[in-house]
Amino acid sequence: MSTPSDDDDASRIPPRPPLPPRTRDAQRRRGDETLSSRGEENPPARSGENLQAQFRAKKAEIETHVSHARDQLDQANERIKERTGRDLVVAIGVGLLIGGVILASLLFAKWSFVVIGLAIILIAVWELVLALRSGGRKVDLWPQLVLGAALAAGGYFAEPWLTWVMLFVAVFGVVVWRLVAQMVTKDGRTYGDVLTDALAGGFIQVYVPFLGALMLMLLRQPRGEWWVLSLIVVVVVADTCAYASGLLFGRGGRHPMAPRVSPKKTWEGFAGAVVGSLLAGALVGVYLLGVPWWAGLIFGAVLVASATIGDLGESLLKRDLGIKDMSSWIPGHGGLLDRLDSMLPSAVVALALYLLLTPLAAA
Repeated sequence: MSTPSDDDDASRIPPRPPLPPRTRDAQRRRGDETLSSRGEENPPARSGENLQAQFRAKKAEIETHVSHARDQLDQANERIKERTGRDLVVAIGVGLLIGGVILASLLFAKWSFVVIGLAIILIAVWELVLALRSGGRKVDLWPQLVLGAALAAGGYFAEPWLTWVMLFVAVFGVVVWRLVAQMVTKDGRTYGDVLTDALAGGFIQVYVPFLGALMLMLLRQPRGEWWVLSLIVVVVVADTCAYASGLLFGRGGRHPMAPRVSPKKTWEGFAGAVVGSLLAGALVGVYLLGVPWWAGLIFGAVLVASATIGDLGESLLKRDLGIKDMSSWIPGHGGLLDRLDSMLPSAVVALALYLLLTPLAAA
């Protein structure tokens, strides 16, 4: 018997099937594997393209988040504007700008705050004169400005007793001016209207220049700049906390504080003002005024009471005149007098508290 040869075994093995054609991706992967096996990196151009693609994707994602946050802020601002009539973003920006100027003047030079304070007082007098005129009252502008400037400046440059004398002179001067002007014009106004016009002129001098003079009188005292700064801080904190608390908890005017005077003011907002002013009073008392924390609480409690009375008092005046704001030249705030309504009455109690609490700081 013959044995099979190697040629016969080879003829019995079936042929090897053909390999499938290589695609471009397979070739690219094959090339990458070959390069990796040789210890070589991917081409620099491809790595740069990947980084650029990742950067573009990340940038697009960030822009989407920023746009979404901006839309939410705009919607919230519109809701607040509908409820309060104020543009919150603009109001915050203008408030920070004004606050920065006042803070710098108090910290670096008292005289600069005196100049700013006198300018603010005269602008507030001008606003109040125009507001009373819109309500039908005859008020003379220039006597109000001249006598008001002298009265306010006396609070810083004159002795305290001279400020009281200047108050009498200013009120007497604007009343006599109005009566004499009425006798000259003879426009047929009734005696009741003339008397109301004269009283309105005297009220302007008491409300704005005299109360402003008391704040400048406080500034004149030793460490008076810190007391004025503390007064402003506590009143601003109280106003801000009342605004925020009223928006969060007093929606729809759940518990109106004085519906006939100011329907939008609620007890929820007042509660927020009390909490904020007590906290701010304790902090400024310890760190700015150098008095015990309980004296700071008294400072904050008295100021929130005077600020609330001042706010409601001006709201009553504006309601009587049929206006929303004293003016509209400060974006998001109205007029200067709309921001001073809480601070002017608070200057009286702040000066009294200075005289009462200063011995505690010295001790």
